[in-house]
Amino acid sequence: MLKLGSDGRMRIVAGVGKNKNVTEAIECVDFEVITTESEDELVELLFNGYADAAIRGSLSASKIMSKLRKKYPNMISRASFIDLNGYKFLLAPVGIDEGDDIDQKLRVAQDGSRFLTSIGIKPKLGILSGGRPQDKGRSKKIDESIEGGELLTSILSEYLIDVKHYFILIEDAIADGANFIIAPDGISGNLIFRTLVLLGGGKSHGAVTLGMDEIYIDTSRSQDLEGYKRALKFAHHLGISRRRLDTNKI
Repeated sequence: MLKLGSDGRMRIVAGVGKNKNVTEAIECVDFEVITTESEDELVELLFNGYADAAIRGSLSASKIMSKLRKKYPNMISRASFIDLNGYKFLLAPVGIDEGDDIDQKLRVAQDGSRFLTSIGIKPKLGILSGGRPQDKGRSKKIDESIEGGELLTSILSEYLIDVKHYFILIEDAIADGANFIIAPDGISGNLIFRTLVLLGGGKSHGAVTLGMDEIYIDTSRSQDLEGYKRALKFAHHLGISRRRLDTNKI
C-alpha cells in the first residue's frame, strides 16, 4: 500500500477492472495517474490524501460506495456531469438506490448547488416528476410523484435557490437553461443518463460524488475510451481547483 506523500505532486487514482478502456485512457493524459485493481486500495489512497482525486474506472460501484458510506453514512450521492451538444449540466440522482424520498432529493439538490457554485456556475435547478399537471388523478404513483416535485420545488425556493418544477418535461428544463436536473428518483435518473450518454450521443464527464470532502468521480463500467479520458480530466480539474481553494484559505 502506498502511503501519504509529501512531494506536493498532483495524483489521480483510477480503478482498472474488466474494461481496459481505462488503461488506454490513462495513456492519453499528461498528468500522473495511479492504477489499482482493488476497491480497498482506491478508497485508502483517496482517504489518506496520497491522491488528490479518484475515479472508479471499471471497478465495482457498490463496493466502493459501501466503503465511502462508512465514513459518510447516509450523506453521499452522485450527480453526472453531462455535455449534450455543448450544453453542460448536472443530472441527479443517478445511483439506483438514491433519491427515494424528499429528504434525499433535498440533500442532493443542496449539495449539487454548492458544488456548482464552487466551480463558478450559478445553479439553476429543474425538478422533474412523473407527469404533466393535468395528469393528476391518473394513478396514485403519478399523483405522489407530482406532489413530491411541487413540495421539493417549494422547499428549495425558500433557500433562495433558482428552481422550477418542469413536471415530466425534461426538454423544457434544458431549453430554459437549467444546469442541474433533479430526476424523480435514482432509477429514472440512471435511465436518463444511459439514454443520453450510451444511446443519444451525450458526453459524460463522470458522476461527481456529493456530500463528501474528497473528490471521487463515478464512471460507468460500460464507458468508452473517450468517456474515461473526460472523467480523468474532470477529476484532475477538480483536484487543481480544490488545491487553489485550500491555498486561498491559508
